[in-house]
Amino acid sequence: MTERVIDISKVGVSLRLLHKQLVVTLPDDTSQTHPLDDVAVIVSAHPRTTFSQAVLAELIGQGGMFIVCNEKCLPVGMLLPLVTNYIQVERMAAQMHAKLPVHKRLWQQVVVAKVNAQAGLLQRLRGTDGGIGGMAGRVHSGDSENIEAQAAVRYWRLLFADPSFRRNYKADDQNRPLNYGYAVLRAIVARGLCAAGLHPSMGMQHHNRYNPFCLADDLMEPMRPIVDEAVVRLVEKRGPTAPLDSEAKTELIQALQGRFDCNGEMRTLFDIANRLGSTVANAYMGHKVSLAFPAV
Repeated sequence: MTERVIDISKVGVSLRLLHKQLVVTLPDDTSQTHPLDDVAVIVSAHPRTTFSQAVLAELIGQGGMFIVCNEKCLPVGMLLPLVTNYIQVERMAAQMHAKLPVHKRLWQQVVVAKVNAQAGLLQRLRGTDGGIGGMAGRVHSGDSENIEAQAAVRYWRLLFADPSFRRNYKADDQNRPLNYGYAVLRAIVARGLCAAGLHPSMGMQHHNRYNPFCLADDLMEPMRPIVDEAVVRLVEKRGPTAPLDSEAKTELIQALQGRFDCNGEMRTLFDIANRLGSTVANAYMGHKVSLAFPAV
């Protein structure tokens, strides 16, 4: 799989399957064809888009994901594969019965990586990390002192050079591209978890009966600054209230399709997510592990 992300937002199209090829028919009756096993994610954001059940079944069967957006072009739902690993039952059972100390040790690694990533991004963009970098060394098992939240308070104020900025899902400002980018990132991570035989709803830190992607939300935390940087660039060019149009979404997707240094190797986020899934699965199976996140 070449890990292509297809965003459908400019015009309504028809998606159908022909000889395991994804056929995208435009309003003028011209068509584009893509090998379906090259497609990692389809983002459907236009209300006039239609698709067949065969497209969804084959996409999911190939390990791809389908994201549905609302009238504001913000993701509201996700369809992902659940039967992708031959020892899925064993791994899900281990995930379900993992002890609290395992979750705490994993979450400590996640928070350290996230704080370091935020500090690194601020240093590049603003010339100072606001003291966030020094906070990583204070993260204990389970982040008992809630260093993640303390770092976030400093981070958001500096990131957009706006002391009044608040992370608010419903706000009509730069929160909109943040929401979109995070949703695609969540899909990438959730796909990697499913490939490893884990269920994305059973998290190590995030726990919400209405959130089917708690574990994906946990593991994507250190990768959020990839989206954050792309949104900062958008705001610098177009302002905080610019529309979440096809140009903005293309830039966000391109940022997530780059290659990143992960333990000295240049890898895509899809590959990194797959490896993270396998590493977490090994932790649930009783092994001591070290989570590897991309250098942001």
